[in-house]
Amino acid sequence: MEGYCQTILLLLLLSVLFVAFLCMDLCNVVSAMPICAFGHTGCQLLSLADLFDRVIQHSARMHGLSSDLHSELEKDFLPGKNHIGSLYRKCHTSSILTPNGKETAQKLADLTEVILKLLMAWKYPLSLLHESMSHQQAFNSFISSKALEMSNIALDLRKGVEKVMEKMQMLGMISNSMNGYTSPEDLFPASGEAMSEYELLYCFRRDSDKVQNYLKILKCRIVPDHGC
Repeated sequence: MEGYCQTILLLLLLSVLFVAFLCMDLCNVVSAMPICAFGHTGCQLLSLADLFDRVIQHSARMHGLSSDLHSELEKDFLPGKNHIGSLYRKCHTSSILTPNGKETAQKLADLTEVILKLLMAWKYPLSLLHESMSHQQAFNSFISSKALEMSNIALDLRKGVEKVMEKMQMLGMISNSMNGYTSPEDLFPASGEAMSEYELLYCFRRDSDKVQNYLKILKCRIVPDHGC
């Protein structure tokens, strides 16, 4: 009798473990599914508010990394004060017209276009930044890996913003296409005076802060009932 009860208990335990592993596999499949704006087969359909939350979280992470790296370089390779004052004029994204202040940004109709242009303009410079850091002994592997992580997050964020725009187009909120936007190569000069790693981080920290703020403003304009 005792052996029979033990067998029953063992079978019950195995059944519970099987169900647990099945749930874990299902959760992994769901979490691995790509995000889309239209709900095609094989991807998760998210609401516009959810898409905004995701890109805002990515932008916060991206800006945090840019600030950390900038502070690290500022501590170890601080340039002269006069040099710092001239950095703003060297930012290759200065030609992109961005709204000054929250009130101006709230009134701008094409704020999505500004956000996407800023992100597109940094694709090549960020890869160049990581490549430069990985080949210089002055920068340790930690700094180089953070630069690579920042570049990858910026790329993911750009794709996320494109999904937000697709969703807004589907809902009839915007009608403009993303195909006509200026490419990164058109903004970042392939020749001419090279920018230092410090200068690139100075400019990217400024632009990543803009992107983060613009995304928050845009979310509160489009979906004001969700955390605004």
